[in-house]
Amino acid sequence: MYRSFIENAPEMPTGYCETRRFTDMLRARYGARVSVLGKTVCGRDIPLLTLGDGGAERAVIYVASHHATEWICTPLLLLFSRLFLSSRRQSDTAVFVVPMLNCDGVELHLHGGGDFSRWQANANGVDLNHNYDAGFYEYKKIERRLGITGGCASRFSGERPESEPETAALASFIRSHRGIKGAITLHTQGEEIYCGSPSCPESVRLGREAERITGYKLSVPDEEAALYGGMTDYLTEKLRIPSLTVECGKGRNPLPASAFPGICERVLPLLFSFPDQAP
Repeated sequence: MYRSFIENAPEMPTGYCETRRFTDMLRARYGARVSVLGKTVCGRDIPLLTLGDGGAERAVIYVASHHATEWICTPLLLLFSRLFLSSRRQSDTAVFVVPMLNCDGVELHLHGGGDFSRWQANANGVDLNHNYDAGFYEYKKIERRLGITGGCASRFSGERPESEPETAALASFIRSHRGIKGAITLHTQGEEIYCGSPSCPESVRLGREAERITGYKLSVPDEEAALYGGMTDYLTEKLRIPSLTVECGKGRNPLPASAFPGICERVLPLLFSFPDQAP
């Protein structure tokens, strides 16, 4: 259904500068509301798009590129935003879009040379999707078993929950907007969907619907280290906001640009339907 629109996607790969140019285009051409979520470690502005007419009374939020090698999810959210705006959709639910949370890490991965070819973390060497206040201190025990003692390419959770400006800005924004009724965080890879804490049954319901729409499998992470400290874990466990982690595509990170059309075909329908599915 969406394949004819994929040619409107930003050129791959999409780094920080390309993302900012694209959001500026969305503002100029479609009147998109573009603001700044916060600053990264290196002082880059984290872009935030607000789509729809619902204001903050009822909203959902989509986030991409917690991990640097998973940058392919950024153009997915940019394409979604363009299609949403160009279709002039009327919705009583606002959609907040954070197309690139880990701006510094993506720049290191794409432009920092070979040493960053597998880089997931931010500029401090902190894995942002382990930096939330959900099982954080339990995860510290796993870190020690893995021999992780400080900043590195992946899996170091930081010194404390929300120690990093990127996660602190996002968590603070969500806490301050009580109208947020659902969240999707996009990752790669595996074609799986995770729905966080079982204490949030609405997440399970949304996960089953997402499974039906995408054809991805509703699963539980099979690696112990993936069970703690993530955005979906934090939102479902601590804030009771129904949330999904969607692992887009298959292969080894970073996925090639050739995987993008297939990801769009499977995930765009979910992004368009989710605001109506959220409680």
